[in-house]
Amino acid sequence: MSQSKTSKDSTSAKKGMFGLFSKKSPAKPKETKSAYVKVKEPKKDWTKVDLSGRASDHFMIQYGADSWTNRPDSVRTGGFSRHFNMYFMLDKPFKTSPKFSVAYGVGIGSSNIFFNHVNVDVKSNSTRLPFTLADSSNHYNKFKVTTIYAEVPVELRYFSNPADPGKSWKAALGVKVGTLLKSYSKGKDLQTKTGTSIYGPTYIFKESDKRFFNGTMLAITARFGYGIVSLDAGYQINTVLKDGVGAPMNKFSLGLTFSGL
Repeated sequence: MSQSKTSKDSTSAKKGMFGLFSKKSPAKPKETKSAYVKVKEPKKDWTKVDLSGRASDHFMIQYGADSWTNRPDSVRTGGFSRHFNMYFMLDKPFKTSPKFSVAYGVGIGSSNIFFNHVNVDVKSNSTRLPFTLADSSNHYNKFKVTTIYAEVPVELRYFSNPADPGKSWKAALGVKVGTLLKSYSKGKDLQTKTGTSIYGPTYIFKESDKRFFNGTMLAITARFGYGIVSLDAGYQINTVLKDGVGAPMNKFSLGLTFSGL
């Protein structure tokens, strides 16, 4: 009897141990990956943005270098030939695409071409404008020819952010037409061929005459920049001088534009 009970107890113990080891371990929870859905921001409708009060390059100042192309040897320039232009513009954005606009206005453009030991006689009675090399004769230490035009510029403009042009990439292509107001030559400090001053360094000689210079100026222009500063370039399509009075030279300009308001 006792032996039978012992046997039963032994069998129960074995079953208990077997049951302990045969239990399945709890299943690990499945890892779930978070799903991020990128939501596209609605495209801004520029046609509904009020641009009536924006500052958009209504006032422009340009300063930079000028050069006459196709110059013969007698037209020997030197120093920093430069321009200074100032314009007041009206800007009209396209209603269907306000990133683009048309601008037009009025202003003054001046060009100063400096020469190296060359005398330019703008009051000459000859049929052609004389450019006289003066290396071996009296000459001016500084000599320039200035032309001043009243100009009407027109531009097709692009703004990456038309609501705030001061923080926008900008580009423009345009044309400008001008009418000649004044042209003159100016020499400072007349010197001998050896460089000795004749009348002193403050002596200035100036002559004014428009008859050799083209009365109408037509040029193509381009600008590219950011904010209030842009790089500008211009090329005068027609010649600087009238037909038959000198070499067929054109003016090329490269400089900076400062704009705002």
